[in-house]
Amino acid sequence: MDINFNKNEDHNKLLSSSLRQKLAKIKLGGGEKRIKKHHSKGKMTARERIDFLLDEKKESVEIGAFAGEGMYEEHGGCPSGGVVVKIGYVSGKQCIVVANDATVKAGAWFPITGKKNLRAQEIAIENRLPIIYLVDSAGVYLPMQDEIFPDKEHFGRIFRNNAVMSSMGITQIAAVMGSCVAGGAYLPIMSDEALIVEKTGSIFLAGSYLVKAAIGESIDNETLGGATTHSEISGVTDYKAKDDKDALTRIKNIMDKIGDFDRAGFNRSKAGAPKEKQEDIYGILPKKRSDQYDMHEIIYRLVDNSEFEEYKEGYGQTIITGYARIDGWAVGIVANQRKIVKTKKGEMQFGGVIYSDSADKATRFIANCNQKKIPLVFLQDVTGFMVGSKSEHGGIIKDGAKMVNAVSNSVVPKFTVIIGNSYGAGNYAMCGKAYDPRLIVAWPSAELAVMGGTQAAKVLTQIETAALEKKGEEVDKEKEKEVFEKIKARYDEQTSPYYAAARLWTDAIIDPLETRKWVSMGIEAANHAPIEKDFNLGVIQT
Repeated sequence: MDINFNKNEDHNKLLSSSLRQKLAKIKLGGGEKRIKKHHSKGKMTARERIDFLLDEKKESVEIGAFAGEGMYEEHGGCPSGGVVVKIGYVSGKQCIVVANDATVKAGAWFPITGKKNLRAQEIAIENRLPIIYLVDSAGVYLPMQDEIFPDKEHFGRIFRNNAVMSSMGITQIAAVMGSCVAGGAYLPIMSDEALIVEKTGSIFLAGSYLVKAAIGESIDNETLGGATTHSEISGVTDYKAKDDKDALTRIKNIMDKIGDFDRAGFNRSKAGAPKEKQEDIYGILPKKRSDQYDMHEIIYRLVDNSEFEEYKEGYGQTIITGYARIDGWAVGIVANQRKIVKTKKGEMQFGGVIYSDSADKATRFIANCNQKKIPLVFLQDVTGFMVGSKSEHGGIIKDGAKMVNAVSNSVVPKFTVIIGNSYGAGNYAMCGKAYDPRLIVAWPSAELAVMGGTQAAKVLTQIETAALEKKGEEVDKEKEKEVFEKIKARYDEQTSPYYAAARLWTDAIIDPLETRKWVSMGIEAANHAPIEKDFNLGVIQT
């Protein structure tokens, strides 16, 4: 071990420790006082409900834990977007669970809440996963209604998706465990089966105060839309539960009876742990994002038995492609190489940059994986495509377009892990969020932006100083440095993986040692959904 390894290890372990601390704070939702008040009503919290529901000895992963982080401070904040989403197992069946967190603004829907719910439904639709809703919400957060109400990707899309999933045969179960008001009342009733909890659960299009104001009728909420009303009079719900645990136990019993599904048939054999020590990832991954390292060493610590069958090893070396297994699942890996490499022509290629030959290799490899029905795993640490006259004359745009085309039209499931840099068109070519990865996660070391903070700040500083000079202001070196530092600080904040996760540009920030679990559970979920179309690149320039 050298001194750089130790420095890298300390740095990356601190990043992972910080991640755990941030997650611990987020898991408190609206805070301990609100949790205590929630408990006083005889209710479990959203996370307690999910923990009780999911199979105890099975793995689970949380989607969007950092959603809304730092986004609504003027409204008191919205930890986890006010909703908890997990992929796990109920009675042995893999499924996705969505639980409103009523300790956060009474479970009201912020714009990010809608986006997170839609992401959960997207995962269910893509993977044909059963979805369970644990409803406890006051409805739309009215001060921000214009940002959640009318558009295609807003609140109403939830109910459209309920209908679509029902037609696809995807099981949807809803438990009304608290308020279920106005438009939100449609969600449980558009599910296949609905439960309601006595005394705490209620469903109505308008509560008692609004009913009084609208039509002059005086009625209490329980009589208007409580458990007895909807289980014995209206017939809106299918089951009445005496408390939260009873409702969750009934869901387990329902899930236990669900039949098997058609499978995609992805190849899986007996899993084997990496032979190389996984914890070494902390020391291999450099502290400085600009430093070099060999991505092969990361791959060997992620794949079964550290076995990697490399495709076109000596060609297009700034992208590594090859076959491996992760937790027994066969995968095709497309990874950016971050060390400077030398071609057979004696030319030097910069690590993390996609050259024409690398793009060509990746395109062919992606096509091969689609032909063989092998899921793809993208390991991102990319600064973009190579620029300059030599690259432009060599057709870098054309070769880059081929790779983007292949990623776009891939029919096998794709999974993306952002290890380091994820800049510009490199993000797109390496299957960024816009290219439909089934799951996309980032390590704490990740950075997402159009370009790196230093480069972007230099460009923007030039523009800003030119504008100041045009106004007649004198810009000396000190002033220029002040402008640069101000711009860089703002840009660096926006490249943080937490900034991206807050906006659901990624599904999660994970410790590097959790990567195998996420990929494995993702492929298992994808195996629920048979591939229904052939791989076709469409029209590309050769």
